[in-house]
Amino acid sequence: MYGNFWENLRNAFKHGDNSLYKLIAINILVWLVFMISRVIMTIGGFGELYSSLISYFMMPASLPKLATQPWSLFTYMFLHERIFHILFNMLFLYWFGLLIHQYLGSRKLANLYILGGLAGGLFYLLIYNLAPYFSNSVDTSLMLGASAGVFAIVVGAATLTPNTTFFLILLGPVKIKYIAIFYVVLSFANSAGANAGGELAHLGGALMGFLYITQLRRGNDWGVPVQKVGIFFENLFKKSPTKVKVSYRKAKTESGSFGSFSSPKPKPTATKSSEETSQEEIDRILDKIADRGYEALTKEEKRKLFEFSKK
Repeated sequence: MYGNFWENLRNAFKHGDNSLYKLIAINILVWLVFMISRVIMTIGGFGELYSSLISYFMMPASLPKLATQPWSLFTYMFLHERIFHILFNMLFLYWFGLLIHQYLGSRKLANLYILGGLAGGLFYLLIYNLAPYFSNSVDTSLMLGASAGVFAIVVGAATLTPNTTFFLILLGPVKIKYIAIFYVVLSFANSAGANAGGELAHLGGALMGFLYITQLRRGNDWGVPVQKVGIFFENLFKKSPTKVKVSYRKAKTESGSFGSFSSPKPKPTATKSSEETSQEEIDRILDKIADRGYEALTKEEKRKLFEFSKK
């Protein structure tokens, strides 16, 4: 991170290693585009056209409809309409995303968000197409919002460092494991209500958050495929560095009254490779964080965790 919140958000795409602000910026930009389009098209008498347009990016529960717009499994997780919907999603993404970024790094934060969104979408599809309760609404149901990815980050942070404390208005200090449990139970209780699709996506994202951190502790990073795709697109749009042509001229042996001499050859320098941190040591560090918090780590342990998070 490079400065205060607004400075980081404004420069989100100018720096690397800041996927948290990139995710927030993308969500806000998409919301602005669709909000402006909705207002202009509705006033202009094209409200139905706007509804058709946004549904093109929302995720349908119907498998035949999803087959005609498969990209919606990805686009839905960056799409919002109501201002309070995006506001609360981005607040939770920021608060809990800071923890994931601090402990595991920028790439794993992005991995967890995308995997949570995908898991939430697939869980929504599964339940809507199998449960008899949704049989009458499966053809008309559409879903949007970052909540599944955000829930993955919330539960992931609570799994990684459950005793970290947030100070909540009216409640005071509360450990984040209780915040995560509360919202998971609330989503489960509402999964047969008016926003059943969204609540089911929350549960799918939450499950992914727990499994991702659990598997990461065992040395299995489920986010590697997502990370490779992200690196591919980063390299695709990255400006190639200006090539500098380097030439040299071989020094001539000169003769003088004191004999001959030539430019000395540089002496080879030995390089020492740093010892790679083992997965077992990282697991021990993560366990220490879970028990005693990040501040309990030594400077060397923090360095090793930071270096491991960049892999």
